[in-house]
Amino acid sequence: MKERIYIGVAWPYANSPLHMGHIAGAYLPPDIFARYHRMKGNQVLMVTGSDMHGTPITISAEREGCSPSEVAWKYHRSFLESWETLGISFDLFTHTDTENHARVSQDIFLKLYNQGDIYKDTVLQPWCPQCRRFLPDRYVEGDCPNCSYEGARGDQCDKCGQPLNPVDLVKPRCGLCAATPEFKESEHFFLRLSAFQERLIEWVKTKENLWRPNVYRFTLSYLENGLKDRAITRDIDWGIPLPLEGYPNKRIYVWFEAVIGYLSASIEWAQITGEPEKWKEFWQSDSVKSYYFIGKDNIPFHTIIWPAMLMGYGGLVLPYDVPSNEYLTIEGKKLSSSRNWAVWLPDYLSRYDPDPLRYLLSANMPETSDTDFSWREFVRRNNDELVATYGNLAQRVLTITYRHFEGRVPQPGEMDAVDKDLLAKAAQAFEKIDRLLYACHFREAIRLAMTLAGDANRYLEEKSPWKVIKTDKAAAGTALYAALSVVDTLKTVMYPFLPFSSRKLHYYLGYEGRIEDNGWKMTSIEPGKKLNPPEPLFVKLDESIIEQETSRLGTQQEVK
Repeated sequence: MKERIYIGVAWPYANSPLHMGHIAGAYLPPDIFARYHRMKGNQVLMVTGSDMHGTPITISAEREGCSPSEVAWKYHRSFLESWETLGISFDLFTHTDTENHARVSQDIFLKLYNQGDIYKDTVLQPWCPQCRRFLPDRYVEGDCPNCSYEGARGDQCDKCGQPLNPVDLVKPRCGLCAATPEFKESEHFFLRLSAFQERLIEWVKTKENLWRPNVYRFTLSYLENGLKDRAITRDIDWGIPLPLEGYPNKRIYVWFEAVIGYLSASIEWAQITGEPEKWKEFWQSDSVKSYYFIGKDNIPFHTIIWPAMLMGYGGLVLPYDVPSNEYLTIEGKKLSSSRNWAVWLPDYLSRYDPDPLRYLLSANMPETSDTDFSWREFVRRNNDELVATYGNLAQRVLTITYRHFEGRVPQPGEMDAVDKDLLAKAAQAFEKIDRLLYACHFREAIRLAMTLAGDANRYLEEKSPWKVIKTDKAAAGTALYAALSVVDTLKTVMYPFLPFSSRKLHYYLGYEGRIEDNGWKMTSIEPGKKLNPPEPLFVKLDESIIEQETSRLGTQQEVK
């Protein structure tokens, strides 16, 4: 029976280019997952968009001397170009500055407000006497009251993951000028999170054997420490207005309306497809499995706050799984956008192919702990694994077959134990990779795929069809047929990770149409099938780029 899979992906702030940390943490994993499920024939909806509101946008606009809208649209266009080039296959990548998103956000706000889940109260807001302005939460820095980390922000501590309010910080300081802020009272609207605590604990405990251990433990621990109500409005002029009279200068706070984007984007997608009610299939059916792919700094917003909002609104499915990733470091150092210590995606894509990056980040995915990106590792994995192992296997088998068997798949003879063992390994690998991808274990899945490529290379060395063909063409044909069968399997299991090279391989193997339409299955390649002239799948990189690219760190490509 076909499944219905909803995939919500973290909304990137439209105030800077994308970098490797974004891709490894939140954008490559859902694309792998979506491509896998589409090949299986499941109904998939993968959506997100640019987070165009909030103070990060206004701060960038001030820095660049333009309007928040200009900043947001510039980076939104950059995101769209990056997704297309990297092969991130959203069903819809929208943005939060749409009438549809404002309408859906205001509808949820009003319903929660009218039933008492949102209420008015006063809150202490940080005022910088030097900048002479109220400070956005994330532009107040200080020591975390929970773990004492000195670089905590007023919205969250990146080290321990605890959501914070600016007033919670020890030794607070303005993130713009380092002055000590004053705290002034201001009336705002609060989400009554505390009212959902018991329901959330009961629901989260059902996820113990499904969610990743770090996600489950963090969420349950945070809940058991007690939820505090959180302000969901701010005194700014860039964002979604309150759907209430008398508050012209208040806007819905970005963390509240951004998660609503998962729903509003689904509604927009349905409207675009010409079936305006189709979104309900992914939001109002108990059979749907909803996955939210995020970085670990966003865990509480997706396992606590968004579920509470959904519970309060009613009639919408709660998250099934939240496969959060840990952090990616760069050359052994913590990634920092503000210090330009990052590898920027547009910069990378201007010089290199997408699949080698997709491979490195998949093989080194920070699923359970932080991992590191280095240019040395990038070159090594490209040259030793993509070129010398997987690419070499495909190129050797296809070239020898095309040259000596009139460009057609040879007819196999009786297979010996070595031939059968290779095909058995391929079948076992396919089944294991299928289970791993279904459970969102991407790093282990691609490791098994590359292990199978290595097994096939060792098989070829043992069989040496390029030698045997001189004396026993039939035996060489049998060996090449077995190796081609493995290449055919690798084409499928590698597709979610490496779509561009898998499409090439699909063509070289003589298939017509799209690889996506071939389905997620092991195929028996047909003897006599006409092949197409093969070309190398990957390009070997010169080691000189290690020093060249490492020296670029600390600089940022300008996004036009």
